[in-house]
Amino acid sequence: MNTENRLKLSLNVAVVSGIFCLFVALLLLLNYWQISKKDPLDSEAMKVLVQRLSENPDDDALKNDIRNLDLLARKAYFTSRWQVETGGYLLLAGAIIFVLALRLYYSLKSKIEFPVQVAENEWKARLLSQKWIFISGTLFILLALAASFLSTDHLVSYSESVTEVKSQEPVATQGIEVIQVGEGPVLVSDSIHVHADSLAVTAGSSDSIGIATEIKVPDLSQFMANSPTFRGPLGNGISTRKNIPADFDGTTGKNILWKVQIPLSGSNSPVIWGDKLFLSGANAQKREIYCFDRYGGKLLWAVSADHIQGSPATSPRTTDDTGLAAPSLATDGNYIYGIFGNGDIMAVDMNGKRVWARNLGVPDNHYGHSSSLQVWKKSLFVQFDTNKTRRLLALDTATGNPVWETNRNVKISWASPILANIGGKYQVILAADPLLAGYDAETGKELWSCNCLSGEVGASPAYGEGLVFAANEYARLAAVDPSTGQIVWEEDEYMPEVASPVVSGGLVFVATSYGILACYDAKTGAKQWEFDGGVGYYSSPVISEGKLFIFDMQGLLQVYAVAREKNLLAESHLGVKVTSTPAFANNRMFVRAGNVLYCIGTR
Repeated sequence: MNTENRLKLSLNVAVVSGIFCLFVALLLLLNYWQISKKDPLDSEAMKVLVQRLSENPDDDALKNDIRNLDLLARKAYFTSRWQVETGGYLLLAGAIIFVLALRLYYSLKSKIEFPVQVAENEWKARLLSQKWIFISGTLFILLALAASFLSTDHLVSYSESVTEVKSQEPVATQGIEVIQVGEGPVLVSDSIHVHADSLAVTAGSSDSIGIATEIKVPDLSQFMANSPTFRGPLGNGISTRKNIPADFDGTTGKNILWKVQIPLSGSNSPVIWGDKLFLSGANAQKREIYCFDRYGGKLLWAVSADHIQGSPATSPRTTDDTGLAAPSLATDGNYIYGIFGNGDIMAVDMNGKRVWARNLGVPDNHYGHSSSLQVWKKSLFVQFDTNKTRRLLALDTATGNPVWETNRNVKISWASPILANIGGKYQVILAADPLLAGYDAETGKELWSCNCLSGEVGASPAYGEGLVFAANEYARLAAVDPSTGQIVWEEDEYMPEVASPVVSGGLVFVATSYGILACYDAKTGAKQWEFDGGVGYYSSPVISEGKLFIFDMQGLLQVYAVAREKNLLAESHLGVKVTSTPAFANNRMFVRAGNVLYCIGTR
């Protein structure tokens, strides 16, 4: 290419990049003005709905409208934030290209002798004009860049909270009633008062908060024989329990062995050890852990998470569908571990006696903290990825004292950790924007990571076929080799928002919030089949005996064969909204639906 052609090319690049920069800068300034002037959480439509709800507090349809409007507002807001940040980077790149092209143009031009001489005054006028155009354009671009990075983040102020009233009275749960359904037995209502034993010595985040006691560490077979964490043993969505019931009807009571009211609300899922089942509940005033007899449904005890040093005087504000008791409990057969939306975490023994408690700091979280706990050997794992701090904690199960802490270079996450034995070493695997990563369960050292996620990550990872799978709505489904941290395959057709993927039989299953259940080959990513039920999934799929069990949000249980061709084996209706994930025992399924716990089985 000769000098004249290079001159033309550099001029064209400068002109195109300059126009691009001006266009992007204008969009950024308009976006900045719009975001700065409009609080996404302060809409007239929301105010009207809230006012109507105050007049009709029992209107469930109205509550659902408010939740849907809030979700749409948040998604629109995060999309706008992404556009501003992306625009800022595009503008910066365009400006760099513009300056380089312009510099090349004038460098080449200075080497060319033009036959036509321009008058000195006219030449000075041209230079002055170009100078002011350059200065004005530069100021405009710099102003747009500043606007893109200084756009108001309204969600920072969203963490206002309501006042928490701490009760000094014993924990009281009145009228815990096991309701007769179908042909099941009638159990007499109980009025239960449980005094929470303030045994724990609590302190700040790094002080000793308990006295070590020798406890028996369960082995893998004991974990697999129970359902000790969210999504079963190791949190991976695979159950070894057999004869899981799939034929029932919540309306007629068919095969509903019992159902019981849960004292306080929560969106966590049941966990099981032996003949006991555990849940938690909370509101702005109280946070409690419950133990139920899984055979009859009787509430055996309730323990309050109160009088914990460092616990905030006011509970953080959360959305209704998250609340203050979203994370599922974890148990190792020695203790039950629970964490709440205000950062309180505690351990209770199998008889309801509090062992230790502490506060990890109030989670800076605009929906509410929802990452469930994971436990292995003598360590309790806490994924504490918030807006301010991102870290993985391992606490001593006997005392609550820190074993190790690993800071993470990620953004906030609502996903939960899983455990996987990879190469003979147990890893804690986490998903957050932008990393899917594995950590040594004994030391907390990061063993591998893969940049494959973005946005609001709610679905937990899954492990199987030697690969780790992570997916998120508006991002992608990625299969990652944990030995290298490299993506083996990826897919962006169907992605979950809340429900976590599950792997079995060489297949990976994904359920979306817009009603698609899809099956892929775990090794290649080739789609095997899909089903559009029209109703979204928040409950995560669980696999037992070669069958996939999943509830949609209307309470319809679908049971599919784990196979490369779609084979729907059974459908049954609970008749109520279901967003939690069921827990399995032999011949039994336990489901939390709002404030009611169901036991499903065959007589």
